[in-house]
Order: sequence, then structure tokens, then C-alpha cells
Amino acid sequence: MCEFAIPGAQNTTVLVVGATSRVGRIVVRKLMLRGYTVKALVRKAEPEVVDMLPRSVELVTGDVGDPSSLKNAVQGCNKIIYCATARSSITGDLIRVDHQGVYNLTKALQDYNNKLAQQRAGKSSKSKLLIAKFKSEDSLNGWEVRQGTYFQDVVVSKYDGGMDAKFEFTESGEAVFSGYVFTRGGYVDLSRKLSLPLGYTLDRYEGLVFSVGGNGRSYVVILEAGPSADTTQSKLYFSRISTKAGFCRVRVPFSSFRPVKPDDPPLDPFLVHTLTIRFEPRRQRPIEGPTGTNQDLRSFQLIMEYIKALPTGQETDFVLVSCTGSGIEPTRREQVLRAKRAGEDSLRRSGLGYTIIRPGPLMEEPGGQRALIFDQGNRISQGISCADVADICVKALHDSTARNKSFDVCYEYVAEPGKELYELVAHLPDKANNYLTPALSVLEKNT
Repeated sequence: MCEFAIPGAQNTTVLVVGATSRVGRIVVRKLMLRGYTVKALVRKAEPEVVDMLPRSVELVTGDVGDPSSLKNAVQGCNKIIYCATARSSITGDLIRVDHQGVYNLTKALQDYNNKLAQQRAGKSSKSKLLIAKFKSEDSLNGWEVRQGTYFQDVVVSKYDGGMDAKFEFTESGEAVFSGYVFTRGGYVDLSRKLSLPLGYTLDRYEGLVFSVGGNGRSYVVILEAGPSADTTQSKLYFSRISTKAGFCRVRVPFSSFRPVKPDDPPLDPFLVHTLTIRFEPRRQRPIEGPTGTNQDLRSFQLIMEYIKALPTGQETDFVLVSCTGSGIEPTRREQVLRAKRAGEDSLRRSGLGYTIIRPGPLMEEPGGQRALIFDQGNRISQGISCADVADICVKALHDSTARNKSFDVCYEYVAEPGKELYELVAHLPDKANNYLTPALSVLEKNT
């Protein structure tokens, strides 16, 4: 064990979901060989399941589709590796395992981390900074609703269809920002000057997370940054976000904000003093499903639960094994990918540090024998061994370059001249080779 041991592994408990899958079984053994404490989530602790895993693994029974069964599974866990996948192409199974299962596990881990943070009086490294919580009428104080247009008055008057918005606390106990914009080039804003606890600044955090509900519209989050003593020197930065019908969490990294004026410097979170949520009719898309019929995309409803700042992290909390779609039967590929991508999106929105691995078709052969290609853009088509995918999962746990990244991976292949597809080839000559860091350092985050 000393030959393979990883510093800090003995203080890290990893929950492996899908521990009896082709990749999961190898992940479990690699983790144990390196000194981790391992918990395995299984639906039933039947003899044939128990026999597939080392005896020192703690088995916990639960169903990723049943949130109540996951509370015990995440107890004491620091990280999750999710290798589970639906065993059929039935839409209900795909949604339960590949989409809702990922969401349920992220929520369970977050709830557990929040509980730890409360027990430690908010001093946990996992603690989020509460910026606003909308639980009463008084919590709406300080928020202002404004209207505006992008065009000159003469143009606005020609296409003025009217606009209105309000922010109110309803009888059902919800804070609702709603209204409509029929004016061409018009928009409505919900804005507030931030008031952080004494000693706290946003440069200690990596982004914002919004817990919201509503009718699935997209919005622009605008941050105003500059010297608080002289707001005339402030700069504006924006990032576009999408919501879905019903409730969701939306993660907005500070790195995603762009200056309204291209010549302005990048956002410095330390200087942020005002937050604005803007609705504008342009770029709105109908939402899928029955609720997407006969939609007027010029009206909106946004139910606000809370806004928090995400603590800066160095490592991944949740590793998700997804897929590229290559190798899947054409008749079921679209259904599988839709569920997989929905699961990926729910992980990105969760606020947890994540690594999403999309391997090519899985192959049953030894790992570490062939060079790997890391890429982004759904362009690879070659296979990869289950053992190599498992090795990437384990290496991603403590590699800061893997945090908040999604990537495709497969075996090296020779591309046609002028059609080279991949970013980097990394050889795996032995177990000590740290191939992941250089491979991922050239890839983009939050993709």
C-alpha cells in the first residue's frame, strides 16, 4: 500500500455510486489501494453484490432515485465518484439514474456539508456566505425594481408596448419577481446594494449560487464593482444564466462575468458592491414539455429562495462518469445523451466542485498501456479501457486542474491530415506518472 498511497487519502472518505459497474469496481479497488476509506452505494446488499467488492468496503443501501435513502450514504463522506448508469433505455430509468440521481446526490452532499458548517459555527471550508435569503416580507427591503431600454427614446416610443414588474412576498410565503416587457429593447431590473458581514469580501469566494423557481426564463446577472466611496468609478460586469420550469440551483462563477465595456479590466470580486438581476425578452427560448406550449416569452416569473457565495475550493467534490455517445446504438443515443447532459447540467449548477469525464466506448483491457487523448467538443470516437477511466477518476480527486472541468477522453488515434481533433496526448508509462495535470491545464473550465 505504501507504494501506491496518496497523501491525505487516509483522511478522505469517498462514496462510490455504481460500485459494481464496469468502471466502479476498478475505482473501488484503486481507492482502497491508495489508502482511502471507501463507501459503496448499492440498491440491495445481496450476496452476489457483496462478493463483487472487497470486504473492507462499507456497503450502504439506497436508491439514487430516492433522496431520503441517500442521507445515510453521504454521512462522513468528503467526495463522491458517480459511476452509475441506467441499465435500460426506458426514459423513466434514464431520468431516475442519469439525471435525477445526480441531482439527488449533489443535494444530499450539500445538505450534509451545510449541516457540518452549522455545527462548526460556519467555520467549515465548505461554508457558503449567505448574501440574501427571502423568507419574509422584511427580507425584500433594499431591493429595487427598475425599468429601462437599450434604444433611444424616439425608437422606444415607436415600439412601446409597455412593461411592468414587481417584487413581492406572496401569501404562500414566496418572494416573487414577476412582470412583462412588451417594449422593443426594454428590460426590467431587480437590484440591491450588497451588505456583507463585517470582515467578509467576495474575493474569498469563487462565484454565486441562486436557488430559484419560476417559468424557465433566462436572465442577466449584473455585478457593479468599484470603490464604495465613489460609485462614479464603478464598472459593470454581466453573466447570462438559464433557469428551468420549477425550482433549481444556478451556479454563476465569477470567472464567467464579462465587462460591459470591453476595455474595462476583468472583474475583481473584492470591489463588488451591487447585484442586479435583469430580464429582457431577447434570447428567450421556449421550455420543453407541455408547459412550453403557447408561451409568451415576454413575461416572466422568478421565485427567489436565496443567493449565496460559493467558497473557493482547490479540489473536486464530485466526479461524474458520463459518456460521449459514441458506441451507443443510434436508436437510443439521443435519449441517453439527453439524460446524461441533464445530469451534467445539474452537477454544474450545484455549487460543488466537479469533474465530468466523458469516455469513449468502454473496453475490457488493462489500463496504462496506451496514450490518451483529452478533448472538449464531442469530437472523439475511439474507445478507452475501464481501468484508464477509473484511474482518471481517482487522480481527479486531488488535482486542482480537474476542478470544474468537463472533458472527453479516449485512446490516441491518428487523425487525417488537417483534421487533428484533440488538445493533448498524454502517455501513461507507469502508475507514478502525473499525466492529468498537464492534460487538463489546457482545457477550459465550466464546459
